[in-house]
Amino acid sequence: MQVLGEPEWREWTAAHEARVDAATAAHLSRRRGHRKHPVEDFLFTYYAFKPAQLRRWHPGAGVGLDGGARAPQREWRFYALDGEHVRVDADAFLAARGDTVRFVRDLLVRTAGRPARFGCFGLHEWAMVYRLDPSDVRHAGWPLRLGPEGTDAVVESHQVACSHFDAYRFFTPDALPRNALRPTRERQAELEQPGCLHAGMDLYKWAHKLVPAIASDLVMDCFELARDIRSLDMRAAPYDLRELGYDPVRIETAEGKAQYAAEQRGFSVRGQALRDRLLAAIDRIMATESAALP
Repeated sequence: MQVLGEPEWREWTAAHEARVDAATAAHLSRRRGHRKHPVEDFLFTYYAFKPAQLRRWHPGAGVGLDGGARAPQREWRFYALDGEHVRVDADAFLAARGDTVRFVRDLLVRTAGRPARFGCFGLHEWAMVYRLDPSDVRHAGWPLRLGPEGTDAVVESHQVACSHFDAYRFFTPDALPRNALRPTRERQAELEQPGCLHAGMDLYKWAHKLVPAIASDLVMDCFELARDIRSLDMRAAPYDLRELGYDPVRIETAEGKAQYAAEQRGFSVRGQALRDRLLAAIDRIMATESAALP
């Protein structure tokens, strides 16, 4: 077990809290003012990891904190006091969440092993408003760049090929049969591929499902990838968000498609690196002394 001295883990804690505070300050301010944001709120509403939870610093499995009696982690779930050190109790974590660990590891391995595809052009967001009354769209407070008829025309003139179930399930009834695939929850590990923006964003979801057994710096790296991907997701969506500073990626044009695919490729590279780190962290959890999946 690696052991961090008290000055060191206190320094890591303070740095993490400052990083999270900077990343969540705008959201918390809007929440206090009961203001919504069509892009940034997603990270705190769709993903159920609250800012206060994100702010807790975790060293990850296999790391002990010296002066454990003074460490706040001693009171947190899945931690144990081991002499003078407090550490993640990998046995307890795996006993409670072994099925989740197995699922996440299998999904990450299978996703990472597939070639990335870059031809979807973010049409999932367009399919979510296809043939809806403007008052019924998810972000009804924001206009559609091309209007309802123009938005529908974009969907009808393209082959929609969404492989991600948690995007596909929000398609409108009229859009569902236009998709080339039929994603289901049961087929998630079969269909997920590393070029998908939602698969990249979901690395944050898988990371926080593994807390506290993975280190908080990895969780925050996944959060920041999800935040950056969400920006592209909504810039390429049918909404006009220029008032908020989001210049549209006009995927209905050849230039917009090229821009979207280029940014998508960059996110795929970042996502694959984070998948590797998550898999390494999972393997450390499973290899921690005396820990074994049930």
